[in-house]
Amino acid sequence: MGEPTEIGTREQVLDLIVEKGPVTATVIAKILDLTTAAVRRHITILQDAGEIVQYQDYSTEKRGRGRPARHYVATERAHDRLPEGYSELAVKALGYLGQVGGGPAIDSFAAARSREIERRYAPIVREAGNDPKVRAQALADALTQDGYAATVRDIGDGAFAIQLCQGHCPIQQVADDFPQLCEAETQAFARLLDVHVQRLATLAGGEHVCTTHIPVGAPTIRRSALAALRR
Repeated sequence: MGEPTEIGTREQVLDLIVEKGPVTATVIAKILDLTTAAVRRHITILQDAGEIVQYQDYSTEKRGRGRPARHYVATERAHDRLPEGYSELAVKALGYLGQVGGGPAIDSFAAARSREIERRYAPIVREAGNDPKVRAQALADALTQDGYAATVRDIGDGAFAIQLCQGHCPIQQVADDFPQLCEAETQAFARLLDVHVQRLATLAGGEHVCTTHIPVGAPTIRRSALAALRR
């Protein structure tokens, strides 16, 4: 009876690493209400299976004393186990479309997909209200329901900008060959959130997560600076 539970818990650990990575064993333990030692045991097995690796964050290695906390991200092998839907067929179909209609045909398809993304999520984002952070969270939740393992992360205190992170992409195999689809998605996010967003990284580009920078507020101009501008 214990084996299915162990396997189920390990799948939960992997799912959290896909969704929230880079993430530590301590954070996973808190979410799953497990001991850190128990989570580390599952992490060791996942590492041995080649499904996760330790993430090297060189920007934090010199902070503080002692050894820095180990963060983990999912590997391409782990993503390959997740459902990818119609990816193989889509790659072939788009390849044929490119042969017949050339680059403009692919661009036209990407534009149509961008509008499709906007139509799908617009009611959800609109219902979330006017707060840009709440709107972004609503979009992330909807994307997660569709298999993108999306989260919203603050930059600094989150007052000026946040990041929409997608730990998995159901169409990654297609986007590998047709990066126009990533750009189409970025444009749809900008229209949905009504701000200028910037795509910083993509799974298709070899990163561990798709990251979109979203401004949520304008920095306050100090009075001295404001006075100088008025001179």
